[in-house]
Amino acid sequence: MKKLWWMAGIALATALTALPVVAQQDAAKKAPPKPAPSPSQAALESWNDIGRKLIAIAEDLPEDKYGYKPHPDSRSFVGNLLHASASMYFFTDTAEGKKARFGDDPKPDDLKTKAQVVAFVKKCVQDGAELIKAKGDKGMNAEIEDGGPTKTRLYDLAYGLIEHSGEHYGQLVVYYRINGMVPPESRPKK
Repeated sequence: MKKLWWMAGIALATALTALPVVAQQDAAKKAPPKPAPSPSQAALESWNDIGRKLIAIAEDLPEDKYGYKPHPDSRSFVGNLLHASASMYFFTDTAEGKKARFGDDPKPDDLKTKAQVVAFVKKCVQDGAELIKAKGDKGMNAEIEDGGPTKTRLYDLAYGLIEHSGEHYGQLVVYYRINGMVPPESRPKK
């Protein structure tokens, strides 16, 4: 009887060990893995991802909430959105050897309506995406002067601005939550 239990245990252990191998073989037969994106494609994906989130918030938030500030010393919702978007030009303008067109923020007088703000955010994202595509891997790896004491690679500048925009996106999410709203990215997908 002990021998029977021992044999059953070995059979069970063998079956359990083989299951992951069989599952991996089945998965491998279904579809070959996608090739890894090139470095510039990866940067473009990240750029477009944060851009998509900023555009979604710009389009979604009611215009009457654009002036909301959680504290008098804080940027307004629209001020934060414009800052995050306009900062993308620090990447595009610097990459093209130009002075950044916005010091810290665009003038709100130029962007008075929700439609103007949405169009501006879309343009900021689009211009950066087009530049990344045009530069490709070789161009994005080039070193440039960015106003600091040393040269910077375009990749580093792009990822720094992606992170910067992502941090401000997080603030915009908080603004949504404070106003009792659910940001677009947090809603259930249809």
